[in-house]
Amino acid sequence: MKNIAVIGAGTMGNGIAHTFAQSGFTVKLIDISETSLKKGIATISKNLDRMVAKEKISEADKAKALSNIITFTSIHEGVTSVDLVVEAATENVDLKLKIFKQLDETCSKETILATNTSSISITQIAAATSRPDKVIGMHFMNPVPIMKLVEIIRGYNTSDEVTKSIMDMSKTLGKVPVEVNDYPGFVANRILMPMINESIETLYNSVAGVNEIDTVMKLGMAHPMGPLQLADFIGLDVCLSILHVMYDGFKNPKYAPCPLLVNMVRAGKLGVKSGEGFYDYSESRKAEKVAKQFS
Repeated sequence: MKNIAVIGAGTMGNGIAHTFAQSGFTVKLIDISETSLKKGIATISKNLDRMVAKEKISEADKAKALSNIITFTSIHEGVTSVDLVVEAATENVDLKLKIFKQLDETCSKETILATNTSSISITQIAAATSRPDKVIGMHFMNPVPIMKLVEIIRGYNTSDEVTKSIMDMSKTLGKVPVEVNDYPGFVANRILMPMINESIETLYNSVAGVNEIDTVMKLGMAHPMGPLQLADFIGLDVCLSILHVMYDGFKNPKYAPCPLLVNMVRAGKLGVKSGEGFYDYSESRKAEKVAKQFS
């Protein structure tokens, strides 16, 4: 498999496209928004520049990787003659079902259809197609070019052959694939999201402040980033969505999202992408940090 299509040019989509392109695959990056595609390519170029600056790759490597990516605003045009499609659209079940139905109707019958979903049932997504044996989860971690783990999630009908081919392909990307079964949240988010939610509950109950909670987890548990800061980077809306999926799937109150998280999402405080979450990422805050460096 050398020809890949990636659906969605956002944070995860452009990271996945970057990773495949840098590994020598031909990548068709697809998004309905031309603006999103341009932003995605700019992000890939910027991230490659960082690698050049650190002498991890050469300028020629960067140029080759970028030349491996072609952009499209049409799924129908973008998925022709591809061996694998990796869907990385918004974490919305209705949208994913719609995309997979369209992919099933458009792609060759031999094309494997993968989703980067972090929580939604692979079996449910596969049921929207006529090829459930060729539908699988490839849950990359953010930032994709750096993080080694890929959760490979088998749906109820995913074949052994497809699972093996995706496990092998992930290794060619320099990743470490881990096979898991199809239950809400899989492994990563089934463990991570309750921890993040409990951290928010701890803040909500005034046990400690944001910095204090994150410091305890960083220094006491050797986490590279505190859970509240990590939630900001993931996106509080994404965290809320994943918790809803797990709560609906298990009907267990331990997965019920904290009221503080719900209210923050309602207020538009989504973390890094909105400029404010548990921490302030606004331009004025950035300027203040720069000023302190030179004071």
